[in-house]
Amino acid sequence: MNRRDSLKAIGLGAVSATALIAGCTTEPKDKTTASDAAVATTGRQDFEIARDKSLIQETFFDAHETATITLLADIIIPKDEHSGSASDAKVADFIEFIVKDEPEHQLPMRGGLKWLDVESLNRYDKDFIGCNAQQQKQILEDIAYPMQAKPRMQAGVAFFNKMRDLTAIGFFTSKIGIADLGYKGNAPGKWEGVPLDVLKQYGLEDV
Repeated sequence: MNRRDSLKAIGLGAVSATALIAGCTTEPKDKTTASDAAVATTGRQDFEIARDKSLIQETFFDAHETATITLLADIIIPKDEHSGSASDAKVADFIEFIVKDEPEHQLPMRGGLKWLDVESLNRYDKDFIGCNAQQQKQILEDIAYPMQAKPRMQAGVAFFNKMRDLTAIGFFTSKIGIADLGYKGNAPGKWEGVPLDVLKQYGLEDV
C-alpha cells in the first residue's frame, strides 16, 4: 500500500493529551531513568506526571504482539523519500502507552492481533509475521477497505481500522511525523522591508 494512499480514509479517534505527549518522546537507553525522561512535565500536575511514569514502567503487549504491531505499522507507514517509517517514529511504543492509558483499547487490540494470526494460520499455516510479504498483503487487502470487505472479515476490518488510526496518530505526533508534515510551529515574523515591486509601483524604489 502506498504511504499516502494508505492514509486517505483515516478518521483519527480521540486520544488523551498524555498519550500524545508520550508519543512525541523517544525512549532513553538508560532504563533507570526512562519514566523521568519520557514524560513531559511542563504545565502538568504532579499526579498526571506520576501516573504517566507508572504506565511507562508497565508492559502490556508481549514480544510477539509488539513485533506484529511494529510490522503492521511499517506496512501502513513505510519509510519513503520524505521521512522514516512508523517504527523509526517508535509507533509501537506509542500504541503500548495508549492501551495502558486508555484500557478500552486493550481487548480490541489484543483480540485483533489474535484474529490476524488465526487468519494467517488458516490460510498459510503460519502466523502473520511468519508469512511472506505477498501473503501479508493478501490478508490486509481483505480488511483494509471496509466498503469492500466480506461479512466474515468484519472483525479484521474493525481491528485494522483501529491499528491504522493509532499508527497515524503515533506517527504524526512524533518528531519524524511533524517534520514530514512540514509543520514549523509558531515563529516570529521577519521584516525584510517593502517588496521592490510595491516600491516601484509608487515610484519609491530609489528612496
